[in-house]
Amino acid sequence: MTPETVIDIGTQAMKVTALLAAPLLLSALVVGLLVGMFQAATQINEMTLTFVPKLIVVGLVILVAGPTLLNTLLGFTIQLFESIPGMIG
Repeated sequence: MTPETVIDIGTQAMKVTALLAAPLLLSALVVGLLVGMFQAATQINEMTLTFVPKLIVVGLVILVAGPTLLNTLLGFTIQLFESIPGMIG
């Protein structure tokens, strides 16, 4: 296995990781921003107020986008396993 192959696999793994994490992180970011604006407007400074909406939204995103995320991860894993013989010899 050449160093280029290792770098290529690592690059693909980082891309898949970013694709899997992006929907969850972006939804939590948007909800956190909205709750922060609500807290600033109403001057309610409760730390747990941001946690519950983020948890609910991330759970909903996992329910909605979960199959797509799982298919992405499964496709990468299958492609990786299928390329093992070519990497060895």
